[in-house]
Amino acid sequence: MPDMLTPNANSVRQRRIAAGLSQAELATRSGISRPAVSAIEIGRLSPSVTAALALAKALDCTVEQLFGVAESNEPAWAWERQSAAGRYWAARVGGQKFLYPLDVSATCGMGHDGAFRGESVGPGNDSAVDSTLVMATCDPAANLLAEQLRRQGDTRLLTFVRSSREALALLADGKIHLAGIHLAAADKADRNVQAVRDLIGPGYRLIRIACWEEGLVTTRGLGVKSAGSAVRGNLRWVGREQGSGARQCLDELLGDRRTPRRTASDHRGVVEAVRNGWADAGITLRISGEEAGLDFIPIRREAYDVCYPAALERDPRLQGLLRAIRSTEFRRRLAECPGYDTATTGELNAIDA
Repeated sequence: MPDMLTPNANSVRQRRIAAGLSQAELATRSGISRPAVSAIEIGRLSPSVTAALALAKALDCTVEQLFGVAESNEPAWAWERQSAAGRYWAARVGGQKFLYPLDVSATCGMGHDGAFRGESVGPGNDSAVDSTLVMATCDPAANLLAEQLRRQGDTRLLTFVRSSREALALLADGKIHLAGIHLAAADKADRNVQAVRDLIGPGYRLIRIACWEEGLVTTRGLGVKSAGSAVRGNLRWVGREQGSGARQCLDELLGDRRTPRRTASDHRGVVEAVRNGWADAGITLRISGEEAGLDFIPIRREAYDVCYPAALERDPRLQGLLRAIRSTEFRRRLAECPGYDTATTGELNAIDA
């Protein structure tokens, strides 16, 4: 999201009057000055994102509704396609219709919306465009949340595997609705809040999904008893890309001792490298290691949160997502996954100015 909104026609004045508020009353509710409210109403002042969010909240609407972000059915690719031909899903984010190419990391549990070949995009099915949420995350159990949403109603959740920092970058670019992040140890969970503030700024919310275990996986029978013995041993390591929570954990463990020759792009890649003998050890989640039949040594518990724009709070899709996360059924099923602790699931943190 840009730092400032362009001073296009907006509905601040109309919505203020409809709500029965004076400029002074709206200024008090939103925490900005009355002259600023006046200037924004006539298009003389471009509001900051923080001011736009505050005005939208005070007037009980979204930023898009308030500042007239035009919806577009002219699609744009959310990111570069990896193949010359394939299938895609479609969703609307902030008024823009995006096409999301299917890849091996994507999950949905529903059929594709359309197909492409070269620059030619075939006619697609747009029936789910406005009932879809898009999330970038590395959570191996993200499909459980998608299933819970489907059981609740008509919201479709698309998930794509991305590191924490990649997910936040896509969120800031307005190409996804939700970013899964784990950049903080469980006993320092506020570091997720600080990471969002530092990387993409205020105007976001974090909802806790779980605290999970991240640690060291090795081949069965290798005889590694502790993380310390693994570091001291002559093992072949598989690394993780910069910006991932696993890379953060790996750097803390190895320090300057060595740089892994091979790098995996996600938890599944680490597991496959170790299981197929390309490496002896790597950092991943307990669920990924144990379900692959590898030995797992815990290193730290992490807070795993989902980040979303505050402007999305009143969106029915987001409200459905929050209900799903806090539902007894979702928490029960997530707690059955190896290494997931749902004691704080559903807790909310605001990242404000």
